[in-house]
Amino acid sequence: KGQFETLQGGQVSSLTRIILQRLGLGFLTLFAVSLIIAFVVELLPGDITQAMLGQSATPETVAAFRKEIGLDRPAHIRYFEWLGGIFKGDLGQSLASKRDISEFVGTRLSNTLFLGGLAAAFAVPLALLLGLLAALYRNSIFDRIVNLTTLTSISFPEFFVAYILILFLSVKAGIFPGISNVSTNLAFGDQLFRTILPALTLTLVVLAHMLRMTRAAIINLLSSPYIEMARLKGTRPFRVIVYHALPNAWGPIVNVIALNLAYLVVGVVVVEVVFVYPGLGQLLVDSVAKRDLPVVQACAIIFAAVYILLN
Repeated sequence: KGQFETLQGGQVSSLTRIILQRLGLGFLTLFAVSLIIAFVVELLPGDITQAMLGQSATPETVAAFRKEIGLDRPAHIRYFEWLGGIFKGDLGQSLASKRDISEFVGTRLSNTLFLGGLAAAFAVPLALLLGLLAALYRNSIFDRIVNLTTLTSISFPEFFVAYILILFLSVKAGIFPGISNVSTNLAFGDQLFRTILPALTLTLVVLAHMLRMTRAAIINLLSSPYIEMARLKGTRPFRVIVYHALPNAWGPIVNVIALNLAYLVVGVVVVEVVFVYPGLGQLLVDSVAKRDLPVVQACAIIFAAVYILLN
């Protein structure tokens, strides 16, 4: 009993150490990403003073406005002030609207998470089901059609898939709206209906990775002795795959699902712009156009934190 408790305590401490190492590595990665974000943002041509005052503004007016909003200070000082605010939970203030970024970025983030969650609700079960069926009927016509369809969808860029869906499902068929102008005032059903097309776009983009990994993991296990024993007992093929092969294939499948869920959250920028979806990606693009640098940094660091956390 004493040896068992010692062994169990050692496993717990080892697990705690691994978790702490991962958390530390995540924070270190996030710090490195924040440096890259700040450096790249400084490379953007022009600034918000030129965007707001126009090209007819005099150099004196531009200099006075830059001093008013704090852009006259060195970049490294502004970076450390911004980083200190991040540690305190303060994302800063928008240079364009003079509002605290946390006031409006929360709604945008919730919209993005809703879109990513809806796409995941479509993609994950569909990928598992099609992957299981493709493994069950491997090398059949069904398997080849599934592989061809998914590879075709993943080979096209997101905006192309989005425009194709808009053309056929919105313009020609008139089933779904081509613009996903959701808001907090809409009922859940209306918000869900207007988010179908962007969610379907993301589903088609990420489906192939998860489906092919599910198929490959299942097929690799079908030659195992315990699978052959289950077959010799007369177990039905679908039951063999679901109850015997799938539980042991979860490792690589879950890894691919987690990576694709991370992509669903941070890879929505192009899709949100195409459908004018009011999410964090659309806010990021709009802020880059306005040269609203604090908002750009806040959106980028949130995307980075979500991706690192899911990894």
